[in-house]
Amino acid sequence: MMRFTDIKREAGFVFGHRQIKLTLLVVFLLSAASLWSGHVEMQEQQATIERLLEKDQLEREAVITHKSNFGMVAYYAFHLTYAPPSPLAFAVVGERDVFPWKHRIRMLALEGQIYESDTDNPELAFLGRFDFAFVTSVLLPLFIILLLYDLKAKEREARRFELLNVTARNAHAIWSARALVTLVPLALVTLIPFVFFGLVNGASLPSILTVCAIVIGNIALWSGIVLLIGAAKRFANFSATHLASIMLGVWIVTTVVVPVTAHTLINAVVETPEGGDIVLTQREAVNSAWDKPVEATWRAFIATHPQWDDYTTFNPERDSSFNWKWYYAFQQAGDQAASELSQGYQAATLQKDTIASYVALLSPSLLSQRLLSSAASTDVKAMVGYENDVRAFHQALRKFYYYHLFKAPEFSQESFEALPQFTPSIKTSQEKKNEN
Repeated sequence: MMRFTDIKREAGFVFGHRQIKLTLLVVFLLSAASLWSGHVEMQEQQATIERLLEKDQLEREAVITHKSNFGMVAYYAFHLTYAPPSPLAFAVVGERDVFPWKHRIRMLALEGQIYESDTDNPELAFLGRFDFAFVTSVLLPLFIILLLYDLKAKEREARRFELLNVTARNAHAIWSARALVTLVPLALVTLIPFVFFGLVNGASLPSILTVCAIVIGNIALWSGIVLLIGAAKRFANFSATHLASIMLGVWIVTTVVVPVTAHTLINAVVETPEGGDIVLTQREAVNSAWDKPVEATWRAFIATHPQWDDYTTFNPERDSSFNWKWYYAFQQAGDQAASELSQGYQAATLQKDTIASYVALLSPSLLSQRLLSSAASTDVKAMVGYENDVRAFHQALRKFYYYHLFKAPEFSQESFEALPQFTPSIKTSQEKKNEN
């Protein structure tokens, strides 16, 4: 059994080495730098959202004031939709680098507005950007290897190993205490900056503890891998350098080779529509409607909106040469034409993410990153959820405008008091404070 005297003795031995102190300092600086970088970026994103919200409201009010009918307001008025950074997004940027986190949408066909900013399919990122998740998932295992690779090998090379085992009250206590006094400070210098930034960003205590548990679990897992390799009988006569090479090989395979190979195979196996194809399909359907008989547009529209069947009469004398009802009907038809591709895109994205979750079982670093991004609500599911929030909001806009276009009530400023407002699913720490 390990005693306090064992820990005290090994702590004096471990911290007598300048290399360990320097390593811990480097880890602390990397952790702090990654957190500061993420904090600054999320503050910029939040400031951008707040600035756009203010301008969005002013612009929409100007449109409502200067237009004279519902169709024109629907055409010219933009609505900002956004996925605000969660209180933990500063630590794990996750898929916010891949998926758009803001859109300005109108009553026009939606799918083109969602995917026109899409430059590539969301894919499994095999390493990731420099954030806290990258430091703890990818870089921290290297420091664990650096600190523990010669735990026993160094004593064997110095011919002290057998002597220590014979003279010690408990041979296992020596190595357990030495590993403990090395890993606990490593965890502390990694997590203390995170806890500080977490409190600054308004993260809840349970969420902070969740991230700490994930990081500690990752440290424990990699420490176990390193210690098992060092304790393996078949490697008993290997030098510290050879053991370090084996451990680095395990890190390269699990952290780089497995994710990169999976990245290639997942994209080869899962067929995914291109965002550009969705935009093109929707635009072709919308543009071709100008040359089609009006009845063809109404048939496609009424198939999904039968409640407006009695309001589709087009009166050239009353409505001049253009009819807003018909215009928005073929915008709706354009979305319906692209809906199968859009649903396939989203299904393929989620399927890729599901496959990646199984691949993560072979890669501790990838597993850690996925757990952290899930805790921070920056994973694929969260960003797909934002897209669905945009679709739900656009559907609410259509419901509002279809009523005013088809029922044709008198145009008034007061009518727009019922105009839907976008509300994101993920709330920032400031919004949660305001609610409380």
